[in-house]
Amino acid sequence: MKTIAEQLAEIKVIPVIAIDRAEDIIPLGKALAENGLPAAEITFRSDAAAEAIRLLREAQPDMLIGAGTVLNKEQAIAAKEAGATFVVSPGLNPNTVKACQEIGIEIVPGVNNPSAVEAALELGLTTVKFFPAEASGGINMLKSLLAPYTQIQVMPTGGINPNNVNDYLSLERVVACGGTWMVDKALINEGRWDEIARLTREAADLVA
Repeated sequence: MKTIAEQLAEIKVIPVIAIDRAEDIIPLGKALAENGLPAAEITFRSDAAAEAIRLLREAQPDMLIGAGTVLNKEQAIAAKEAGATFVVSPGLNPNTVKACQEIGIEIVPGVNNPSAVEAALELGLTTVKFFPAEASGGINMLKSLLAPYTQIQVMPTGGINPNNVNDYLSLERVVACGGTWMVDKALINEGRWDEIARLTREAADLVA
């Protein structure tokens, strides 16, 4: 069984999706899977998240599916029951981490300072999200965080775009980056699947 870090590293760019209509995930997931990014982090910023995860798991059973913006035990349970592979949180809440560990789903919590990294390590976690990446000091801050904590692997998210994604991926122990540019909410709401497919292919080729 591959670790979550290994699974993320195979894809390199994880589309971070905010979705209003759960059914939109089916053509969206098809566009992602067929164009080189067979992964999705579906955020719990909308009521459609759990249903979207369930529909995507049915339509794309082999896809790497994360539940994003998970803030509590209830959302973690909903994510697992819907078929998510892993959970992502904006920050590090020990209660949410422990809840995920209790129900047997991996969590990648958000950190952006040494204290949060040490809290993650104390909880037995070595794969974390550097968030919000650009607003927290970007590449320079991440390099500073990686230096003393040689056991962590990181997924930067927040402000990642085609111009800087490879700068982050070039850092040792950055396994993948979370990004929204290929799954812009307006494109999803307008059903512009061909445009999403094009942007996805470009993103996949960019980091290949």
